[in-house]
Formats: sequence, C-alpha cells, structure tokens
Amino acid sequence: MDSKPQFVGIKYQGTVCVAIRDEPRHVLGILTTVEEFWTNPRHWFSQAPQIVLPLDEAEIVPPVLPSARIFCVGLNYHDHVTEGSYRAETANRYPTIFGRWPSTLTVSGTDVKVPRYEAGLDWEGEVAVWIGDPLDNSIVEEARTSVVAYSVFNDLTARVAQKLTSQWTLGKNADSSGPLGPMVPTDSTDDLNKGFQITTTVNDAVVQDGNTSDMIHTAPETLAWISRSLTLRPGDILATGTPSGVGYARSPQWLLEAGDQVKVAVEGLGSVTNRIAGPAR
Repeated sequence: MDSKPQFVGIKYQGTVCVAIRDEPRHVLGILTTVEEFWTNPRHWFSQAPQIVLPLDEAEIVPPVLPSARIFCVGLNYHDHVTEGSYRAETANRYPTIFGRWPSTLTVSGTDVKVPRYEAGLDWEGEVAVWIGDPLDNSIVEEARTSVVAYSVFNDLTARVAQKLTSQWTLGKNADSSGPLGPMVPTDSTDDLNKGFQITTTVNDAVVQDGNTSDMIHTAPETLAWISRSLTLRPGDILATGTPSGVGYARSPQWLLEAGDQVKVAVEGLGSVTNRIAGPAR
C-alpha cells in the first residue's frame, strides 16, 4: 500500500475543507477550510488534523478554490501527437494551453454522463500539478519550486464538440468530466521530470501506458510560459497532458459508453476510477 500522504477536499457543515486521508484507519482528518488552506499550503500539509471523521461518512470533493484556474496542456507527448488528427503538424515550440472550469472537476467514484450529441467520451490519463506560490513573469526554476503537490487526473473529452472548431473549450468542459485524485505533496514523492508511469484501463483492458519523462514541455517550463501572460495564484492547477492510447485515434474508434469503467493510475500518486453513465438528457 502506498504510504505517501494524500490530501482531499470534503464537505463539512456546509463548507469545503481540506483533509488528510488515512486509508489504514479508514478516517479523514480535517485540517482547515479550502480558502485558508490555499493561503499557505505548505504549512497546512504539515499540521495535525483538528477533527477526525470516518471515511465513509464524508463527501469527498476536489479541494479546489471556486476562483482557481485550471490550465491544461494539449498535445504534450510526442507519441500522442503522432497518433491522432494532428500527426501532420510539427510539434509546437510553445505549449498549447486550454482551460477548464472548476465546476467540471469531480473525484473518483463519480458517475460521468456522456453529453448529448456525443457517441461517447474519450479518456486522457494525466498528472495534474498544484501551484503553491504566485508566479508572475517567472523563470523555470521559480516555477519548479512553486509546485506543491501532484494529483492523478482524467481529462475526459467530448471529441465531437472538441473538433468542430479550432477552440477546444466545449469538448473539455462537459459536466463532471475532470476526475481529480488526492493531492500528494511534492516533498513526499519524486520530481515529475524523473518519470511517473501513467496507466489507463477501460474495463480492465490497458489502453494507455506512458511515462511523464516523454513530455514535450515540462510542467515548470509551461508554468513559466503561462506566467508571462498572467499571474498564477496558489490553488491554480496545471494538467500536463496525456500520452498515446486515446480512443478516437484507434481503428476502429473506441469511446467510453454507458456502463464502462475507466481508471487512471499514476505510480506514487494513486488512481481515479469512474463509471460512465447514460447520455445526458
């Protein structure tokens, strides 16, 4: 069993709080509200919980500020670029960035509906990084030290909506389409650049088996690049892209339909598992 500390969001007395998850004891230890946590996340990662609750009595939610920005990197693995509809294009000198809204994020165990007019959803197993310090026109080393935690992420994608235009926003913001795992502090695990294995399974069949060492643009490079245009704030998130193996690039195409179960696992960070429900009506 992975012994690395894991931090989650929970709803407690009408407020979203951040808690440490203690799997062996099957409990959650509440630290503070999500707003207070993101004023000094490193401090709260080292604090003892104030309130302890049984795990099965808590409603787990993403530990995300309502004002947080979720930046995502598209086409960030060489093998993913070459497998899909962008294979004829050369790799971008700069990372391709699109955004998600916090309301689209969810957690492991949530059922995800297929949007209307979509044949299904596509999987994209990723690692998300959490920002702990403001970044404003920062250099790469400043961006590297600003990262306070990693999480498993599944960027479930509505391909029809994504590919109708050059803008990907609609295809990347379907309801509950962003399952996000617990935060694992960076001081308790290896650096992302050293290589984390990402494995995605659909109904127990392995569909993605990649490694973060194959990224085109590293997380610190991308964060520094974003900070040239806007100030990144504590609690903002960067989803770092997916390796090859997505469903739309297969022949025949393979998309997630009602009843399918999709799991993304990243070594040292845990996993998220979600069932696909019927189409939205």
